[in-house]
Amino acid sequence: MYSSATTPTPTATRTALRPPTAAAGRPGPKQAPPASRPVAPRGTEGRSTDARVPAGRTALGLSGPVAAPPAGHRLPLARQADGQVLRARRPGQPAAPERIDPSALQTPAVRAALASVARICPAFTPRQVLREGSRHILVAGTIGRAPVVAKCLAPQAVRSEYFEQLVADFHHEVAVYRAFVRHRPPVRLPRLVAADHDRCVLVMERVPGRPAARERHPVNAPTPGEVRALLGAVRTLNLWRPPSDVFQPRLDYQLEIARYHSVGQLTDRDAGDLRGLLHGLSHTPLQLCHGDALLSNMLLAPSGPVLVDWEQAGWYLPGYDLAVLWSVLSGDTAARRQISQLAQSGGTLARDAFLVNLVLVLMREIRLYDVPGAGEEQRIMIRRLYDDAALARRAVRAAVGTR
Repeated sequence: MYSSATTPTPTATRTALRPPTAAAGRPGPKQAPPASRPVAPRGTEGRSTDARVPAGRTALGLSGPVAAPPAGHRLPLARQADGQVLRARRPGQPAAPERIDPSALQTPAVRAALASVARICPAFTPRQVLREGSRHILVAGTIGRAPVVAKCLAPQAVRSEYFEQLVADFHHEVAVYRAFVRHRPPVRLPRLVAADHDRCVLVMERVPGRPAARERHPVNAPTPGEVRALLGAVRTLNLWRPPSDVFQPRLDYQLEIARYHSVGQLTDRDAGDLRGLLHGLSHTPLQLCHGDALLSNMLLAPSGPVLVDWEQAGWYLPGYDLAVLWSVLSGDTAARRQISQLAQSGGTLARDAFLVNLVLVLMREIRLYDVPGAGEEQRIMIRRLYDDAALARRAVRAAVGTR
């Protein structure tokens, strides 16, 4: 529910939020590590097992129609972030109620996390473990009668090679929630209750609702109405202009292009085309983005969409959140068409920025999932990602040719 995921310069100390400067800003704490170091998985605690076969593409943002399953067809299994197996939800089907397991509150990792929570919220009463993963532990509970969620860095993260990165991301999320107390964004998000910067503990309001998806690359997309609501919330956030000194750039675009070029994911022509578009965007104002706009980081609440997991929030080229959503909605032709129309509605510069973002996001997804030992379902997803990347490359070349 409240999970955490786009590409990893770690720092163990708290970094001040800085204003936007230019499109090629200073590397944020989530830049991708050198090629010799594997990328830390983000967004889910496991890998996606999406098993849909890629449909034929007709244009950027469009894919062939997805046929409805025949009568008696069983939906494929999808893996939840915490490793549980669940049946894929049909569009419009309500999510199954959460199961409460009191014994989960007694594991050593959860008890250590609860001890840290008790230091800043003595009245916190734990009720249910929402997730116990290798990166974060989330525990639902109450303070008085108010439902809250406590998010802590997992003890396993201390022994991880990505420890500095994870701490830097947690510190950034705490800083973002505190900034939102002073400057309330025009979208719904959990209210900050308490935070311990040093111990990496965050306590926030628990918003009623269900995740728009349980997986990073969901088997079933949300309904068309849900997609419209989610895109509306993302667009509202992107158009918001908080004071310029509240947030900082989160992605060094030149560094990202050079990194993917150095490991062979981008050809010389790809890198040259992206740098050409980036040069034309040097004076384009940056846009405030969630930075990790996965469906698993959006709740469908009765009052409307709620955005959670703000570890990557900051300034990006316009269309970054749209590019993330496009990359994970591979089976929804209508949704991709909407995203493409939104990206192009701002004119040529907005279109070029979206294409740069899209190529880099797809390169990150390929690097995250194209690893030795992938199962057949994951290999199907990898092939689809490569097809999407080829489509995005052609769109970039067409955009360069119109200049």
